[in-house]
Amino acid sequence: MVSARVGRGAVLGAAVLSLLTVPARAATPEADARTAATALPAPDVGGLDAVLRSAVDQGAPGALARVDDGDDSYLVTRGFADRSTRQGISVADRFRIGSVTKSFSAVVLLQLADEHKLDLDAPVNRYLPKLLPDDRITVRHVLSHRSGLYDYSNDMFAKSVSGFEAVRDKVFGYRDLVALSLNKPRTNAPGAAYSYSNTNYVVAGLLIEKLTGTSVRDAYEKRLITPLGLRDTFYVHPDTKIPGRHAHGYLTPDTAGAKLVDATDQTVSWAQSAGALISSARDLNTFYSALLRGKLLSTARLAEMERFNRVDATTSYGLGLRRRDLSCGVSVYGHTGAVQGFYTYAFASKDGERALTAAVNTSNNARVLGTLAGTLESAFCGRSTGKGTGKALRVPAAGERDLRQ
Repeated sequence: MVSARVGRGAVLGAAVLSLLTVPARAATPEADARTAATALPAPDVGGLDAVLRSAVDQGAPGALARVDDGDDSYLVTRGFADRSTRQGISVADRFRIGSVTKSFSAVVLLQLADEHKLDLDAPVNRYLPKLLPDDRITVRHVLSHRSGLYDYSNDMFAKSVSGFEAVRDKVFGYRDLVALSLNKPRTNAPGAAYSYSNTNYVVAGLLIEKLTGTSVRDAYEKRLITPLGLRDTFYVHPDTKIPGRHAHGYLTPDTAGAKLVDATDQTVSWAQSAGALISSARDLNTFYSALLRGKLLSTARLAEMERFNRVDATTSYGLGLRRRDLSCGVSVYGHTGAVQGFYTYAFASKDGERALTAAVNTSNNARVLGTLAGTLESAFCGRSTGKGTGKALRVPAAGERDLRQ
């Protein structure tokens, strides 16, 4: 089913055969000329629908996508939020965002750099004495995944279900997780290569708490959640529940044909500042739009965040920020997230004017993860990725307040 909500409780489904467009502001010839020169193609709603339908066909119980484009929003859903009750998934549902949390952690540290409380090129050990075995590892190395610190989660989840059940309700200290990493050889010398590791953002959490004198939760709330009005974004660790309306998350076992495991309730203590935030599509779009518009960091510090190192043919990594280069020549900026039960793509255009969040409520399914990447093409390139059968509404931002009830 493809659905969109307008106002309070009004739902339109797959029978809708046309897009609704409501102008948000009066146009002028000058504004039209500027828009024509810089605007992206309109999002391909049929393409978004086709991508989500494919993800559901490949094993995701449900899938959602939200594109915020200036004053308009495009909302598309497929499948279920809860397999047991058959409740349909909604773009208003909250979900675990996994490593998208890393962008939040990086922004907090970069704000501290703006406040002259942190030097990005200083050794981590300057702020956290004797935490790491090498004084050459800097804060910048940590935030860019170039520290060489081994990712402890590689061993923790070598077997998906048994590994998850072993830590589902466990509470770790940050230093416990760092110690797990240091039991293994480092992957490279500091600064020598990119090697993605959750350990880096556990160290980031320690830095946040040391430099702010408060918890990571309080830092997120004071610096990001409250100022941006993110009403669906929570750091509940070590609590296990997702508050309010939410999608259930389902872990795909390693054994083909085995039943999905409901992984919704968990501490996510194994990740914390590397991946434990809960949010919604609306909130993530708000966050990345604000970031890329320069509302969260100084111009100089945002430029530091956007100093990218190439990861592969289409992806580069900065400081807690990914750049994806799309087939149409457009680059988008944000992060991906994977945590037991959920995959997330959250990206925005360079100017922050258009943002996409797409999510599915499954994990450990490589086909679904690869398919979900297609939402970026549909949202930013306007190219069809398949023949969608449904339609969604394009609604004005004036209705956003009611949309999220």
